Amino acid sequence: MPSSKSVLPAGGQAKIKKSNTGKTKELKTDIYNIKGEKTGKFSLPENIFSAKVNPVLLAQSVRVYLTNQRSGTRKAKTRAEVNHSGRKIYRQKGTGRARHGSIKAPIFIGGGVAHGPKLKDYQLNLSKKMRRLALYGALTHKYQTDSIKFINHLNEFPSKTKKMVEFLENLKLLEDKKKKSSLLLVTDKIRHEVVLSGRNLPYLSITPVNQLNTYEVLRNNVLLMEKNTVDILQGKISSPTPLVEKPKTVNKELPKKSKTLKENKSKRKTKK
Repeated sequence: MPSSKSVLPAGGQAKIKKSNTGKTKELKTDIYNIKGEKTGKFSLPENIFSAKVNPVLLAQSVRVYLTNQRSGTRKAKTRAEVNHSGRKIYRQKGTGRARHGSIKAPIFIGGGVAHGPKLKDYQLNLSKKMRRLALYGALTHKYQTDSIKFINHLNEFPSKTKKMVEFLENLKLLEDKKKKSSLLLVTDKIRHEVVLSGRNLPYLSITPVNQLNTYEVLRNNVLLMEKNTVDILQGKISSPTPLVEKPKTVNKELPKKSKTLKENKSKRKTKK
């Protein structure tokens, strides 16, 4: 399991950008299209991208996320759970061997395991408010370090890996091919074409915005977000439900019921 220290921002709490007048600077960023061209400016909400960066809260959120990845399903059978006969394997005296009663004892092959692993629930909980503040703090850190870019949309994106590489090159994210930084592409919903085009790239991760978490934000070096994801995080737009588009159902006529044997016999009698 990776440690939480490797994904936390260095230097403690990040500072909010301020202008010469001492007031907070207006949060604006550029928007790019698929070709990597700037199409305009986009104002960001201050409660998400100018939040307080609390390293302790970030570390706690990462620890909870990593701990919850443990399934805790390993299990060894004890001598009470092994499927063997309960009879005494040989008589008590006269054999010259040690006294044994059951073949289920841990010293025998096929017997139970003494002090073996048991089922355990490693689940940890974090309140909704703490999860939200941790995520906002991680996004603020990415914004203040210029490690986040916004794109218009990814509608009708071709499901080709070549097109995804061209898209990332247009955004100048793959300039040094020897040192490819890890990228996280955040979409407004599950886009199957985008997933197919980027699943063969080891340095690219794709996730919908309603599954975004603090660990993924901090683990990746650069974030790519669709414009609608900001509105979903802010609550202006509800996340699409269901996330996976349902396949179109075709109304098929039900097959006619086959005639029973009694109906066939009755028709034969009438014909006679």
